[in-house]
Amino acid sequence: MTELSQLVPVPGPLGFAIDWPQVEEALEGLVSSRTLAATRQDASVHAEGDVWAHTRLVLEALTSSSEWRALDQGQRVVTFVAALAHDVGKASTTRADAEGRLSSRGHSGRGEQLVRHWLWRLGANFADREHVCRLIRNHQAPFYALERENPPYLAARLSLGLTNRLLVTLALADARGRRCVDAAAQARMVENCELYGALCEEEGVLDGPKDFASEHTRVVWCESGGQRAPEVAAFDDTTCELTLMSGLPAAGKDTWLETHCPQLEVVSLDALRELHDVAPTDDQGWLVQTAREAARSYLRAGRSFAWNATTLSAQFRSQVIELARSYRARVHLVYCEAGPRELAARNGSRRDPVPAAAVKKMLERWSVPLPDEAHRVTYAVMVSP
Repeated sequence: MTELSQLVPVPGPLGFAIDWPQVEEALEGLVSSRTLAATRQDASVHAEGDVWAHTRLVLEALTSSSEWRALDQGQRVVTFVAALAHDVGKASTTRADAEGRLSSRGHSGRGEQLVRHWLWRLGANFADREHVCRLIRNHQAPFYALERENPPYLAARLSLGLTNRLLVTLALADARGRRCVDAAAQARMVENCELYGALCEEEGVLDGPKDFASEHTRVVWCESGGQRAPEVAAFDDTTCELTLMSGLPAAGKDTWLETHCPQLEVVSLDALRELHDVAPTDDQGWLVQTAREAARSYLRAGRSFAWNATTLSAQFRSQVIELARSYRARVHLVYCEAGPRELAARNGSRRDPVPAAAVKKMLERWSVPLPDEAHRVTYAVMVSP
């Protein structure tokens, strides 16, 4: 991982020693340690104090743990960076309720977003970056997984986008790196993480993704909430294929389609904007509805086609995917990405560049597709600064 690997302790005469000044300097590009130190936490489960105090304890618990030391160097880097940034979202989400109790609801998702932007700007390796982001988004899952309705389903579903062993390692450090008023409550957190790890091992998803008889079986299994046997192939009743593009403006979506699917008919939001003279900053509701009606005409006829738009949020992607699946279409999700400087240069060279304000709004809802969102997910990522 670009530059950040230098932060991760390596074995030395004094063991795995953390270089705190270097760590704090790196955080300046994300959320400063001063900001985290000024962010209070609920004293009942964080009697150690502020978020920075907790983060330091978590990193110390992580690097002294047998679980982390048993990982290979690449895994140690990913888990260390995730632990460093796992609570950065608290700085902007912490609120006091009517009784004065502090809550940071939504901090995991906010942290994922902040860290994705940070690592993208740094030019970090795409796969490592997204692994870090998925760990941050789900870092509390092992605390409560066994209390959910279907723990094996949760563990298997998470395995499709991250490595559960790393998630357990991170969650254990999070549980150990705090001071609880009720010591028994902290012990239960640690135990829950260990039990979740045991469940993952039993289900065969501790170090890799859940196995399925076919891509379509995986999709049907996900749609059913795990209420079918993953090893038994589901009958493939698909009638056509939707190629769903996703990516920021100028990320290479048009080029990918022209290169890989030159004969495929396309529902393009950019083309519709140009046809109807709709600016990117205008209300897009009518435009999207027009595109959906065009998509329905292809789906009713059982004709494969592409949907070409930014489709940056998971919520919007799910709406298009659900429409396609309601007509029994397969879905191939293609995510395109370029580095920030390359993206800006490409956008600037367009005849009608997307305004900076519109790009900023898109970045606020930017999410990278997960491997389980569709039958197939292709990541077309340009390695550039």
